[in-house]
Amino acid sequence: MLNSETAKRTRDAERATPFECDCFTTIDRIARFGRQLFPLAERVMETRALVAVVDDDESVRESLPDLLRELGFAARAFASAEEFLASDCVAEARCLILDIGLPGMSGPELQRELIRRGHDVPTIFMTGRAEQSIPPGLLEQAAFECLFKPFSDQDLGAALDAALRRT
Repeated sequence: MLNSETAKRTRDAERATPFECDCFTTIDRIARFGRQLFPLAERVMETRALVAVVDDDESVRESLPDLLRELGFAARAFASAEEFLASDCVAEARCLILDIGLPGMSGPELQRELIRRGHDVPTIFMTGRAEQSIPPGLLEQAAFECLFKPFSDQDLGAALDAALRRT
C-alpha cells in the first residue's frame, strides 16, 4: 500500500521530465537504503558549495546565481547585507560575492561583521565603479579578489577557485 508521500512522488514522477524522474528515483533510493549505498550521490550533494551573492542591483542578483550554478555551485542572492545576516545562509556559505557599495551596511562592513561573529568566509568583492577606491586592507582580511563589473566568467572562476582552495 502506498502512503500519501509515495503516491504524490509517483504522480509527480509521471508528469516529470526524464531528468526529474532520475532525481526522484535517486532521492527515493537514498531515503530507503541509506547514503552509504550511494557514496557518489552523497559526494555530489556535498561538493556543491554554496556561494552567496549580496548586491543591491537586481540584474546581478538574477544573473550571477545562474552563472554560478552553471559553474557547479549552489547559489543564493540577497539584496542587502542585513538580508543576508538574517538568513540561514550565514553558516552555510562557503564563499561570498559582495558588492562594495551596498546601501546600509556596505560589503566591507558585512565582511568585518561576519569575522566578528566568527564566520571567516572567503570573500570576493565586486564593484561597478572602476573609479571607486578599494578600502585599505580590504584584500588583506578574508577577501581574495575585487572584480570590476562587468567581469568575465574566467575572472570569476579564477577568483572562486582561489577562494575555495583556502577552505
